[in-house]
Amino acid sequence: MRIAKIITAMVVLIVVSAAGFVCLAPESAFHLVVNAMRAKAGLQRKEIRLPDGLSYVYLDGGQGAPLMLLHGFGANKDNFTRVASLLTKHYRVIIPDHIGFGESSHPADADYSPTAQARRLRSFAQALGLTDLHIGGNSMGGHIAMTYAALYPKEVKSLWLLDPGGVWSAPKSALRTYVETTGKNPLMIKTDEDFVSLMPWVMSHPPFVPRPILNVMARERIANYILEERVIKAITTDSVEARVTGLTVPTLIVWGGEDRLIHPETANILHRLMPDSRIIVMPKTGHLPMFEKPRQSARDYLAFRASLGQ
Repeated sequence: MRIAKIITAMVVLIVVSAAGFVCLAPESAFHLVVNAMRAKAGLQRKEIRLPDGLSYVYLDGGQGAPLMLLHGFGANKDNFTRVASLLTKHYRVIIPDHIGFGESSHPADADYSPTAQARRLRSFAQALGLTDLHIGGNSMGGHIAMTYAALYPKEVKSLWLLDPGGVWSAPKSALRTYVETTGKNPLMIKTDEDFVSLMPWVMSHPPFVPRPILNVMARERIANYILEERVIKAITTDSVEARVTGLTVPTLIVWGGEDRLIHPETANILHRLMPDSRIIVMPKTGHLPMFEKPRQSARDYLAFRASLGQ
């Protein structure tokens, strides 16, 4: 009985101490968690400067065939660390911050169209000595991944598309209807409250994150607001449909069945356009399958790659 009380007291002390640490030093707590997740995934933070002067900061780890994973609008490389922990045992995983996001360069006057971003990423891949690679992308990252494959089809072994953007003939999503009705875009973050309100838009079941940590995460978005206005105009005026019509790169299309940002019917449109594609719809999942359900996402991807013999 005495031992049980001691253990209970220790647990309470640990919880209270952790809560205090989060409240008093939220930035330190945030970076502690981020670094722990990277370490668990076997990923290291690296940086490379390209000949044009732009710098990419990226995560790199694992062994095997190279797999480059591309985050979406307003996100950064750490959106993929949860699923990467299940993939680095099989592949070399490279996860860059796009130019304009995260820790990579933020040139104010750059071209942020998916085509320009894809060309930059090819320069990034070449700088790492990668000539043939597999590419995965979520949302805007999927839009860029498809563009990369369309530009350099002989260099892309396969595509993993997680709720990708760039298909505007699809039915209106909840987000598009909301923007057209209110004139407000919940993806654009000006305040801490905007960031908190964004969570239910991008995930069906957002994990609990203490408010002080959310406030830390919001800072990156708030500071990048003006540049993100430019980026969102570039991606929402670019259609990928003609670009990928007839593209024969083997492709796994994954969609969250409860995606509020991009209508799930988009998966069928892409499937019709891309002859060597297959679809998986994940129920009770939002716009970030690899974050909400990393185990299922990894399992499905590994099965896809196994079917290719790669």
